[in-house]
Amino acid sequence: MPRRCLPIAAIAACALLALNMTSAPAWSEGVLTYNCYGRYGMRSCVETYRSGRVNPYVISVPQSADDRAVAEARDQRWLTRCRPTVRHDRYGMPRYSYVAQGCEFGRLD
Repeated sequence: MPRRCLPIAAIAACALLALNMTSAPAWSEGVLTYNCYGRYGMRSCVETYRSGRVNPYVISVPQSADDRAVAEARDQRWLTRCRPTVRHDRYGMPRYSYVAQGCEFGRLD
């Protein structure tokens, strides 16, 4: 019975797969994004790596009653200082307006 051998390409693919699997935990700390735009001879590609907190819209929710009380007191101070109101601009879009400077950025001082 003839003996069958794996082709070199299959061995190389298995080696690359094994190497890729061993390096996977290194990428779990962040997000790698690779985007390309265009076609034929005119193409632009961008690779972006972000580590740590990748979503800027993640809001920390206070867990204890003390933390909630502090957050509510801060919110109340902001509302008292800024007094936000909604007004429509000339295009009919609702826009917030504030009495004090810097309130659009959440500043208290």
